[in-house]
Amino acid sequence: MSALALFEPLHPLTLAEVGADWPNRASSRMIEAGGLVWHVQIMGDGPTLLLAHGTGASTHSWRDLAPLLAKRYRVVAPDLPGHGFSSSRGARTQSLPGMARAVAALLDAIGLSPTIAVGHSAGAAVLARLALDGAIAPERLIALNGALAPFEGVAGYLLPTLAKALFLNPLAPRYFAWSANRAAVTRLLDGTGSKIDARGVALYARLMQNPAHVNAALSMMAHWDLRALNRDLPRLRVPFHLIVAENDKTVPPEGARKIAARLTNAHLHSVQGLGHLAHEEAPSRFAQLVFDIAESET
Repeated sequence: MSALALFEPLHPLTLAEVGADWPNRASSRMIEAGGLVWHVQIMGDGPTLLLAHGTGASTHSWRDLAPLLAKRYRVVAPDLPGHGFSSSRGARTQSLPGMARAVAALLDAIGLSPTIAVGHSAGAAVLARLALDGAIAPERLIALNGALAPFEGVAGYLLPTLAKALFLNPLAPRYFAWSANRAAVTRLLDGTGSKIDARGVALYARLMQNPAHVNAALSMMAHWDLRALNRDLPRLRVPFHLIVAENDKTVPPEGARKIAARLTNAHLHSVQGLGHLAHEEAPSRFAQLVFDIAESET
């Protein structure tokens, strides 16, 4: 990496340049809403099912699950602001309230209201915030290894502080992108407790090799504050299903158990042998779990 390259403007990924072979590419469209340009994948017919990915991911994380869900639902899966092929407006769209407002604007623009909302990790927090604010009113809210509460102890202080320090360093996104070779990305994904196939690793590497995508993920972590959400969760009025993978090394399953104990409308589902990216490891298993939850009486 040259010294001059370190100070060049960050350029987001574009479908035209690198998305020709993106998973479920035929379902992709670019939509303007809320001052952003969004990459959204829409597939299937039936009631609307909204998917929200986690920090640092994109629609690719639903590559095998979304088509299965689309057999019964109209699946709507956006790249969250700054991630994948969606644009960002900086800190105003990377905080939890800001991201929730942005997603609400997107849903309003496309005229869809989800019957089922499924969020992975930080995506679950976005959907919970939307439901608490009355922007969505799904019949079921499903969190896959949801990042819904602040980390406890020293980690709760150090991780946000580190993310802010990296976000404020203009060289950090470029350095991380420059060092994101296949081996480094494999080690990072292995650290989640999940085993991802070669195709999945290659897609994550493609994202992480783009400084703009890395910058959005760092900005999201730097501006993320789950204390207000955690305080407000007891106000949720929709059935809240918490799916936890017992080998999750990113979001400890114990956190979901504590949340479930606090909420009268929470339902806990434990999945053995899988990690934080469980829906990528076993998409058929998770599709059936979503169908079962959707058809349950609670």
